[in-house]
Amino acid sequence: MLTGLGEITEKLRRSTAVIQSRGHCCGSGVIWSSDGSIITNAHVARGMRVKVQLWDGREFDATIASRDSRRDLALLRIDAMNLPSVSVADSSQVRSGELAIAIGNPLGLVGALTTGVIHTVSPLRGLGSQSWVQADVRLAPGNSGGPLADARGRLIGINTMIAGRLALAIPSNVVRDFLSTGPSDAWLGVMVHPVRIPRPDGAERSVQAFGLLLCEVEPDSPASFASLLPGDVLLGTEEETFASLADLAKILQGSNGRLLRLEFLRGDYSLVRRVTVQLGVQRSSRDSVAA
Repeated sequence: MLTGLGEITEKLRRSTAVIQSRGHCCGSGVIWSSDGSIITNAHVARGMRVKVQLWDGREFDATIASRDSRRDLALLRIDAMNLPSVSVADSSQVRSGELAIAIGNPLGLVGALTTGVIHTVSPLRGLGSQSWVQADVRLAPGNSGGPLADARGRLIGINTMIAGRLALAIPSNVVRDFLSTGPSDAWLGVMVHPVRIPRPDGAERSVQAFGLLLCEVEPDSPASFASLLPGDVLLGTEEETFASLADLAKILQGSNGRLLRLEFLRGDYSLVRRVTVQLGVQRSSRDSVAA
C-alpha cells in the first residue's frame, strides 16, 4: 500500500493551491476540476478579493462562485485550463485505521506533508449533527481548505479544524452535495464569537441573552457598508433572535440580492439598535447607517 507514496504525495501537491485573502497567505485549496474550479473553506476565502497560487507558481485572481458558511465550504473559479485536478473518493467508504495523507500550506510552508490514520467518520459532540472525517494527523494554521486523502491519493475530505488531538475534515461527499446545490450563501463580511449577555435592569441576573460578538468587520463588506463595528453584538433579526451560530448561517442562505434587518447592541446593553444590511450586491460607497 505504501509503494509509490512519494509519487502519490507529489500528485496531491500539484492539486493543492495556496489561497491568499487580503494580501496574506491564509490557507489552502483543492483543484476540484481541470477547468479552474477550486474548493476551500469558507473561512479561508474571506473578503471579496481572493488570490490563488498554483504549484507551478502561477497566480490568479479568483471569483467566489459559491459559499456556504454552515458547511464551511467555498467554491472558487480561476481562468485556467488543463489543471491537475484531484481524484475524489466516496467518503462513506472510509474506515477506521486507514492511512490518511494531508497536504497544505501551514505557517507559510508550501506543500507540507503530514500522515496519520483515520480515527472515525462521524459527528463530534459540540459541533452539531454534521459528520467529520476525524484523523490522527498534525495540522497547523494554513492547512485549512487543503486535501485529506487516502493511501491511493484520493480526496476523502477538506481539512478544516483541529479538535483535541484530531484533525477534522469535511467529507468529500458533503463537498459533492455542496457543489450540486449551486450558489447558496450570501457574504456578510464578519468574524463572530458566541457570547452571553446579562439582561438589563429588572431581569433576573442569572438570565442571559445569546449574542454574536463581532470580532472583525471586513472593509468594503455588507456589514461595513451598514456601519457595523467590531464590538457590536448581533442579537438576531426583527422576526427571530439568535440562539446559536447556525442561526446566522441560516439567514445568510440564498443567492439573490436582498435586504436583511438585524438587531444588535453597541455599548449600552439596554438599547437595542437596528440596521439594514444589503446582501448579494457589490457597492462602492456607504449608503446605510446603523440606528
